[in-house]
This record gives sequence, structure tokens and C-alpha cells, in this order.
Amino acid sequence: MATGNANDKAEKRGSGRIVLLAGLAGLIAGAVAVYVMERPSGNVEAAAASGQCALTADAAKALDAAATGSVAAMRAAETPQPVQNLSFTGPDGAKMTLADFKGKTLLVNLWAVWCAPCREEMPALDKLQAEKGGDDFQVVAINIDTGDDTKPKAFLAETGVHSLKLYRDPTMGVFNELKKKNLAFGLPVTMLVDKDGCQIAAMNGPADWAGDDARKLIDAARVMNE
Repeated sequence: MATGNANDKAEKRGSGRIVLLAGLAGLIAGAVAVYVMERPSGNVEAAAASGQCALTADAAKALDAAATGSVAAMRAAETPQPVQNLSFTGPDGAKMTLADFKGKTLLVNLWAVWCAPCREEMPALDKLQAEKGGDDFQVVAINIDTGDDTKPKAFLAETGVHSLKLYRDPTMGVFNELKKKNLAFGLPVTMLVDKDGCQIAAMNGPADWAGDDARKLIDAARVMNE
């Protein structure tokens, strides 16, 4: 019984830290993100994404209205951008792109093992995937650490992550491409991507992705894709 109480208190403290950081991110977008140094990209072809993206004024207002509380830093895109060609590797090490998730609403998150806010929010992202993941929604958390996958795998095990799959881009190409699009300034960075591979909202900094605010935002994005 004592162990259960201790775990509950630890979980509440962790959630509280995320909410505090997310609140700061809402006031100063990107200010709490961990700075990332750009390096030569192995993902240049991602910049050549084809197709047009659009977001109606009503849809943008609906997204902004749904982004409150701990996810208030997530803002609808004034000019949605195609991101379906962003490339990385899947759990089996094979190359893939966001286009492989066509038909699903995605919450795309970039993280690294040295990113303290990432460590705080990763269990929340895992819980969101466990609760909301399915045929029409998925959390795609992409690790951008260089080297092999030893440290990222250990990180996920240490933070109790079980529902998220390990997607990786050791070239940091995804981050660099999003930086060129003025979508990424540090870590963590998170995007909402629609069923056609268009970025419709983005934020820099952590959030409590396991909370009610996040669920409301994801539900709003899913309705837009129906």
C-alpha cells in the first residue's frame, strides 16, 4: 500500500513539472526548449515534398480554441506545410517517411536522451498513444541522437515507455528540415500532421500529453480529418 502511495505521489510530481514547463512554453513559445546545434543533414530530399497543403480559417480557429492549458503553446499553422517526405528509420531499422502513416492524424515529436524536458514528457506521450492510438491517430516520437540505438532504447526502458515505437534519425535531418521551415528551435518540438501529411499545428517546448487538455486537442484534430 505504501509503495502505491509513493508511486502516485511521484507520478503527480512528474505531471506537475510538465504542467509548469508547458505553462511557461505557452507564455514564451520555444523559450523552454533545449537548444539544438544544426549539423549537416542526410535528409535533404525531405525539402522537396510535393503537393499543396491548406487549412481553412474555421479549422485553424477550431484548433487554436482546442489548444488550451498545458498545450496552449500549440498553434495552428498560418501556412500549413507538407512534411510527408520527412525520412527516418522505423523500429526494424528500415527507412520510412511520414507518408507511411497516410490516413492518420499524427502527433510528431522530436526528442533526445540528453533533453531533460523530453524525459519529463515521454511517459505522457506514451500514455497518450496507449489511450488514443489506433487506425486514425498515432504518436510518432522520433529520436535524433547520433550513434546507434543503445542509449535511446535504454532511455525508453528507464522512463517506463511501452506503447511508443522507436523511430530514429541519427542524421538529425528531420530536425534540420523543420528548422528550415521555422518549425523547430530546440527540443522537444511537436507537430500535428493531418491525414495527408500536412503540418497543421506546431509547438516548441514540453506539454502534459497525458492530460485532459491534450486529449481535447487531439480529439479536435481527429474530427478535422474525418
